Amino acid sequence: MTDIDLVVSRLRQAREGQPAQSAPELTDAAAGYAAQEQLARELGWFGHSTPRFWKSGGPNREAVAFHAALPPDGVWNSPADASAWPFTLRGVEAEIALRLGEPVDAQRAATLDLEGACSLVDAMCVSIEIVDSRWAERLQANRLAKLADVLSHGALVLGHWVPFDAQRDWSDQVCRVRVGTQPTQVFRGTHPVADPVFVLPAWLRHATRNGAVVPAGSVVTTGTWCGLLHAQPGDEVEVAFERIGQASVLL
Repeated sequence: MTDIDLVVSRLRQAREGQPAQSAPELTDAAAGYAAQEQLARELGWFGHSTPRFWKSGGPNREAVAFHAALPPDGVWNSPADASAWPFTLRGVEAEIALRLGEPVDAQRAATLDLEGACSLVDAMCVSIEIVDSRWAERLQANRLAKLADVLSHGALVLGHWVPFDAQRDWSDQVCRVRVGTQPTQVFRGTHPVADPVFVLPAWLRHATRNGAVVPAGSVVTTGTWCGLLHAQPGDEVEVAFERIGQASVLL
């Protein structure tokens, strides 16, 4: 059994309800992506279709961004009730999701800059990324193990779509997050790469690298404005971005 096979086997067992095991070491990001994609095939997440929901991002503009295609059964419209979903953790990230207005192939993705990426987006919405882990180490697992584990994805909640504003000043964008009975927290201009669109060129080059065409209507959530907050079972999470909208989920 290869390291990739071992990673996939352990992740699959954890998703099927068996106790989590420690995360093996993978050699590089290519192995992490290979494990991620093998797991999706074995669990039949996408069949013969191109994935339509993604997460993408990194801690800053200098870091290499990572990407993951998300299983569609864990993507819900707000308001969502996730109280019956089998989470191990309930991390909360307040994000902006972007929707493509036209398909993108590898040739077009290869030439994209920030301005070109903006022209592809037709809508945006508030999103709540629920963070989870299948590893015994939970969020202390190594970065490549997290990559294989769909970037520690638990579920995604999408708010109401509104037209994309390419001229928005993201440095002044205000985001408010309330988790359960905790006080509402306020964040302003706190996206790690300053502009959510920044992740699109790298994401689209990744998603089309094997000849796939990313279809119009595909959605990518683009990184947290609030860091990682922690919720408990029964908490209601509300996220609002001024002049964009809001989303909520019961955990």
